Amino acid sequence: MMKSTHLAVTVIAKQLNGAGNVSLTLGSTSGQPLPHFTPGAHIDVHLPIGGIRQYSLCSPAHAAHYEICIRLDPASKGGSQWMHHQLHIGDELTISAPRNHFPLPHAPRTLLFAAGIGLTPLLVMAEALAVQEADFVLHLYLKRQDELAFATRLALLGDRAVIHYSAEGDSLRTHHPAELGSPENGALVACGPAGFMSHLQSLALEYGWRSEQMHSERFKPESAPRLPGDSFDIEIASSGARFTVGLAQSIAEVLENAGVEIELSCEQGMCGACITGVLSGVPDHRDEVLSQKERAANDCIVLCCSRAHSSVLVLDL
Repeated sequence: MMKSTHLAVTVIAKQLNGAGNVSLTLGSTSGQPLPHFTPGAHIDVHLPIGGIRQYSLCSPAHAAHYEICIRLDPASKGGSQWMHHQLHIGDELTISAPRNHFPLPHAPRTLLFAAGIGLTPLLVMAEALAVQEADFVLHLYLKRQDELAFATRLALLGDRAVIHYSAEGDSLRTHHPAELGSPENGALVACGPAGFMSHLQSLALEYGWRSEQMHSERFKPESAPRLPGDSFDIEIASSGARFTVGLAQSIAEVLENAGVEIELSCEQGMCGACITGVLSGVPDHRDEVLSQKERAANDCIVLCCSRAHSSVLVLDL
């Protein structure tokens, strides 16, 4: 498994970006260029107060700096509260190199659906499609006009960016965009909170979209990871060491307890930091990162939440 590279960055700009949102511009502390990223990528931010948070990169793909946008969560355990109120221009942060488990699919037509701060990865996708002169439309769903982020960049997309405000009676429950009725040769890409995503998926299926045409990223897992299950063994390919994963343990927990170095971040099966190769055995995939094709191949596993259908998994560690 590849380890994430840690990067030192400095906050070079901080500004409000719609009600409840703050945008941070991050520059390399060393002066070395930051790694390139593709639309849909995210970074881990290591908080000085403890913990790691994932944020989509929303700077234009050609930019020399990284930009992230953080929504203030009233139920925050400290992450968004600290970023909004305690982080200042000139402060340094440690971040990961970009990872992308939500890439822009290739399709003749692309429908982008964002709700709230779910705009962040989709805006970069929309801008990339615009440069390609591709056939696409971005539908953004907000409650009120004052919540709008990235207004200037959205305006540059012209009529290919359609903004809906539920406070004005325009929501996905009251109005279905016409493009949903034409699934042929299309890709549907979505990001937003669980309720929005579930409703959109149900609508898309009703309109004839196939599951393989739909690509999504959620703010949180659909449900808490299901740890209970039969116990099984894991084997480390490089050493032959074998450990038992108990009924209520995760593979990651067992490996960490055994002193095996692994990369962890969200620990919810969403970020992809702990994806590890499987050389033998059949994984029981319980993550929200791997595609259907990747799951069917059974040659990798998300250590923090997935388990095994077979009695032994041999890990490429």
